[in-house]
Amino acid sequence: MLTTLAAAAFAASTIIIPPGGAPGTTPPPDIITIDVVTINGSGCKPGTAAVAVSPDNKAFTVTYSEFMAQVGPEAKPTDFRKNCQLNLRVNVPSGFTYGIASTDYRGFAHLERGATALEKANYYFQGMSETRYKQHNYRGPFSDDWQATDTTDVAAIVYHPCGEKRNFNINTELRVNAGTSDPKKVTSFISMDSTDGSIETTYHFAWKTCPPPRP
Repeated sequence: MLTTLAAAAFAASTIIIPPGGAPGTTPPPDIITIDVVTINGSGCKPGTAAVAVSPDNKAFTVTYSEFMAQVGPEAKPTDFRKNCQLNLRVNVPSGFTYGIASTDYRGFAHLERGATALEKANYYFQGMSETRYKQHNYRGPFSDDWQATDTTDVAAIVYHPCGEKRNFNINTELRVNAGTSDPKKVTSFISMDSTDGSIETTYHFAWKTCPPPRP
């Protein structure tokens, strides 16, 4: 069943519209909703990921509660890699289209000396070429929050085709390598969650107006 998610609590920011209405500066005045069509992956089992749109329509957030990769004495052999693929239907007002200008990822990692971890992600519209994966690497010893930002140049932003219905896909992956550490004795992990709840991953919209339909 499709799940339409309401707006999340976001701090509104002032929107300045330059002459010509550059992409990403003029979000639609109406509310944007997102239908979660499918959520698949070892890092986002049913009920552990949610999506919400900011009140100003400038971003949406994916919240995970069990997205963690690990190696160690209590880890399963497959736990070193976790992934999540979200298939979303973004419902935007007529006359507008969107792309993703930047993405903020947040989480926590504990890496023993000699261990390494990575976070990588890409996105694409159904039936269109995937964007290249962008990857962020971390090396132990490390035990702290982490944050990564992927930014797309304005000229390179891929927009949803005007007048078409294409779902939006997001692929994310977390991976840990024990390296020279001893996974029989020590645990290393990287997560997109926290001990008291969840960590948010925010995708920032870039907006464009569509040309009027031909008569």
